[in-house]
Amino acid sequence: MATKLKRYNVIVVGGGNAALCAAISAREQGASVLLMERAPQAERGGNSSYTDGKIRFAFDSAQDIIDISHDLTQEEIDTSDFGVYPESDFFDDMARITQNRCDPDLAEILVRNSNATIRWMKEIGVRFMPNYGRQAYKVDGRFTFWGGAPLATNGGGPGLVEALYTSAEKRGVEIIYDAWVRDLVSDDGGVHGVVARLDGHEMKIEADAVVLACGGFEANAEWRSRYLGKGWDLAKVRGTRFNTGDGLAMALNIGAQPYGHWSGCHAVGWERYAADFGDLNLTPQYQRHSYTFSIMVNGNGKRFLDEGADIRNFTYAKYGHIVLEQPGQFAWQIYDAQVSHLLLDEYRTKHVTKVTANTLEELVQKLDDVNPEQCLKTIHEFNAAVNAKVPFDPNIKDGRNTPGLEMPKSNWALAIEKPPFQAYAITCGVTFTFGGLKITKDGQVVDTNHAPISGLYAAGEMVGGIFYFNYPGASGLTSGAVFGRLAGKSAGQKAKTHVTA
Repeated sequence: MATKLKRYNVIVVGGGNAALCAAISAREQGASVLLMERAPQAERGGNSSYTDGKIRFAFDSAQDIIDISHDLTQEEIDTSDFGVYPESDFFDDMARITQNRCDPDLAEILVRNSNATIRWMKEIGVRFMPNYGRQAYKVDGRFTFWGGAPLATNGGGPGLVEALYTSAEKRGVEIIYDAWVRDLVSDDGGVHGVVARLDGHEMKIEADAVVLACGGFEANAEWRSRYLGKGWDLAKVRGTRFNTGDGLAMALNIGAQPYGHWSGCHAVGWERYAADFGDLNLTPQYQRHSYTFSIMVNGNGKRFLDEGADIRNFTYAKYGHIVLEQPGQFAWQIYDAQVSHLLLDEYRTKHVTKVTANTLEELVQKLDDVNPEQCLKTIHEFNAAVNAKVPFDPNIKDGRNTPGLEMPKSNWALAIEKPPFQAYAITCGVTFTFGGLKITKDGQVVDTNHAPISGLYAAGEMVGGIFYFNYPGASGLTSGAVFGRLAGKSAGQKAKTHVTA
């Protein structure tokens, strides 16, 4: 029998960006709030701690960026072209990238509230800065930002998580670590709390409302095989080892409606020999996101995707799927000296599987598990097809392509011809799963009879219906914050109503 602890107005299950935004938002409604983080304190933050902190939001002028950024100098303002990213562009990207499947109501909540939510995050202590190192290239003395995501949180994901925990603690949110929530306390009238394992004992904690914000099932190999399909049990997990689908399971167990793309996920090209799960010290060094300037070959020595189909923000989250489908679940990214200065910092760390050579003949012999003859043929055919009449420009889709190739490269095609040559081995790294729960416009979970479940709310990766097949880069943290804030506000207001009644 579970031991009973004191009652709270709102319990938030989870410990990342969405959960913390929900907890803070509920406190703003005057609710007493308990946040239950399954991980130990040293690993707190869920997948949010493993991100680089990029944020996508709608903005209409450089003044938005200036207002939200901290410590931006006049020189930085004068030498930066931040562009604009109006709501209409955000809507278009959501529709295009998800193949017009994203839930229109959820997309509207996400887009319309993105700017206000980022400003709210700044007010509660999160610091933002222009993402010069990853979302802008310097050309003719000016930084030109691209991809609709010019800002990142100061200190990346760890900085975001630290700021949100500090804010939550200042506002009186109670936090318990190593708190493994196993079940919901529910009856025909709705959800009234949770059952959790604390210090080896089962505890029952009652509440007026529960917000589930404890991630998807990406760290559960059995669930990945069940829902994502054959071979997904072999994928590396980029983030936390604690996102095993527990929140989804307990919600489905009381009749919550599954919603969204349950066979879909965010998956990228990742260091081939990375650890099975995220490591806060090493994970950022495993990213391999400069592929737009490469050609990628599989074990057969052949290219298998269009590396330049779109800017990185709109392709990286789906290309991991294609790598996983290759023989042996790996590929090699090949670069020459013309683009070496454009490679992101993680290519220059010691945690890389890398080979270098001064000739192409030497390079292909060094690529483990690759057919060298076919690989050399592939490179030569690619080089011969490059449309050299079109100028190379890393800041835009430049149209420098490879006419006539069976597998095209649509942009940024440069012949692999200038030594030294470099190649990096990658596999698939899964970030988060797209399948989740159906919610109302207030963040309340809906059951399979299409009725809201009283007292139960969801946010973050647990919300289904937002992303399908792919996602616009940097929109994950935005979604977590927007729907976390929404769910927390709704849960806090319900608790207030309950107390008043």
